[in-house]
Amino acid sequence: MTLELDHVGIGDEPGAPLPVVSAVAAAGRPGVIAVETEQAPVLASLVAGGRMRPDRGRVLLDGHDDPAGIRRAFALVDTPGVAEPFPVMTIEQVVREELAYAGRRPSRQHVETVLDELGLQHVRGTHVQRVPTDVRVRLLVELALLRDGVTGIVLTSPERHGGAVEDWFAVVRDVVRRDVTVVLVTSKAAAATVEHLLQTVATPGAAEASDTTQTEGPEDATRIDGTEPRLQADAGTAADETHAVPTEATK
Repeated sequence: MTLELDHVGIGDEPGAPLPVVSAVAAAGRPGVIAVETEQAPVLASLVAGGRMRPDRGRVLLDGHDDPAGIRRAFALVDTPGVAEPFPVMTIEQVVREELAYAGRRPSRQHVETVLDELGLQHVRGTHVQRVPTDVRVRLLVELALLRDGVTGIVLTSPERHGGAVEDWFAVVRDVVRRDVTVVLVTSKAAAATVEHLLQTVATPGAAEASDTTQTEGPEDATRIDGTEPRLQADAGTAADETHAVPTEATK
């Protein structure tokens, strides 16, 4: 599955809410959108996820104009004001809220399964704002991927939570290696680091990146046993991309 943002933008220069950006994301190669200011990352995420139409440019799913298909296939992850957990929610509460919102009974067994499979039992009572960024990203991404039909992720500004880019980008690389299509919306500084990481090692069959706004070719993540904690599709859980905040921004 390929998602292409072809010179999309909102508003007029100078000072457009979303300056014109382009990116291509596909299984095996994340697309990177580098934008600044507080508003632009949210707008870029809404456009990439099919929740908002840009004033100019096109967003294509496998070469077709299909906003409904994009909305079905892509989950917004940690998008400020749209799809982010409340800072004082504990990890356990985030999991429970996700299960309830997805229409699954948030039983103790289901919550325990999620925490066990992601190796998060030791931080179950910790506020989500206090866990390392890579832990936060993995939790929210894995829960979103349990939703029926979701095979793509739009991850918004993980750098805003601090920590090393290399740490949270290792989560992105792991997910991409599982043939999940990932659009990463991030700052220009973080995108420059991501570009460097992508240039060092490439996944077989992935093309190399040409710039920070159309980044391709993730490397194999360094890990002890070759895998990272993940949720299984048959774990009996499911999740949506929000936590007690609106899930969609239309038009």
